[in-house]
Amino acid sequence: MPQMRIRDAATFLGVSDDTVRRWISSGSLAVSTDASGRKVIDGYELAQFARSLSVTSPNPLGVSSSARNRFVGLVTDIKMDTVMAQVELQCGPFRVVSLMSSEAVRDLDLQLGSVAVAVVKATTVIVETP
Repeated sequence: MPQMRIRDAATFLGVSDDTVRRWISSGSLAVSTDASGRKVIDGYELAQFARSLSVTSPNPLGVSSSARNRFVGLVTDIKMDTVMAQVELQCGPFRVVSLMSSEAVRDLDLQLGSVAVAVVKATTVIVETP
């Protein structure tokens, strides 16, 4: 199993090193020592912990869908010409960018600061590793 140093775990969870140390002290995360004597966290356990922390934003649209990848966020930027538009959403810590017609932006009444849901339904998802 991959092991991760505390500072790397903090980076992936989007928290400070001190927060991870508090979770370790409280028993929420287990820690071990690697061959160099450094404290490390099991990668799989960290992944499970991260999953337990995730909170799904309620769908403000009240629509049922087969798409599982739904990101609720705020519109942070709209670049629009006569035909096409680029719309950016900030969905928690994630920036989601969508290209759509300018007509769709007007029909949806998308405005800076408005709430929107990015729905991702793709047959191809690329996963990369360092």
